[in-house]
Amino acid sequence: MTASPTGSEALRPTALRGVTLASLGVVLVSWALCWVNAYVVNDDLPNACGDLRRQSFPPEVACASANGTLTGANAGWIEALFFASLVVFVLLASMVLALASVRRK
Repeated sequence: MTASPTGSEALRPTALRGVTLASLGVVLVSWALCWVNAYVVNDDLPNACGDLRRQSFPPEVACASANGTLTGANAGWIEALFFASLVVFVLLASMVLALASVRRK
């Protein structure tokens, strides 16, 4: 028979926890990049734009011109990375919590 894990063995990090934390890191970094683009790089955009478009999640401030182009918008790959890593984080975090509850029983 195997012995039950001691306190230090039960708390050791696993690969699943590591990937969960890595995806959380990607979410935070990509959100920070979007925030910096919206509120630091494009801080004077509302003063020079007629049709201002704001988005709060992820943060974005963009100016739409008459021909349909957007100035100051976030790069598409950053938003895709943000949402993909957010989904991965939520799924993996729920798996970690489910495994922890199963191991406790």
